[in-house]
Amino acid sequence: MAIQFYYASGSPPSWRVWLSLEHKQLPYEIHVLSFATGEHKRPAYLAINPHGKVPSIVDDGFALYESVAIVEYLEQRYPDSGQPLLPRDVRGAAVARRVMQEADHYYGPANYRLLSQTLFKRGGGGDAKEIDQARELLGVELARFENAIAGDYLAGPLSVADYALYPYIALSRRIEKQHPEHGVSDKIGPKLRAWMGRIEALPYFQKTLPPHWK
Repeated sequence: MAIQFYYASGSPPSWRVWLSLEHKQLPYEIHVLSFATGEHKRPAYLAINPHGKVPSIVDDGFALYESVAIVEYLEQRYPDSGQPLLPRDVRGAAVARRVMQEADHYYGPANYRLLSQTLFKRGGGGDAKEIDQARELLGVELARFENAIAGDYLAGPLSVADYALYPYIALSRRIEKQHPEHGVSDKIGPKLRAWMGRIEALPYFQKTLPPHWK
């Protein structure tokens, strides 16, 4: 039975789960929720996720939300399907989990600050000080990851660590396409650039691109 996957286009946590589903080679059906029409707040979806956020999955009647919980569940529920989402060694798995936390608790919030003053300001006029502070924080995090990456991927083999961070950086670059003056590309080091290229070369990457970004 296919996993029911609920997501919103462009949501980094949703993209993380989508990449993980492909990584695990699991059958799934996609349900795209429109925030503009309030689909995420309708009773049918709130019965799956009472917070009305994305992503969520339903697997054989079992509903689960929060992306970190979902990827951990997929790994434990289907350990022999596809490739491991977490490194098999204890320390490698700990690093992967740490990177997920860093992406969500440091890079993500700084990125949202930039997003709220750029893409969310349809008429322009974002707060210049807030934008500068957000870009500075993003630069600190990007430098941290640049210094930490030692191989092809963030935690040894390709893992959920990579699927956690990449969508956030991709969203930063999405901001830059519409607001070049507020870009962060100049803060992305050569090792991270090469790493992003490896993610983008994955055979299922194009399939998971947010539809409205294509």
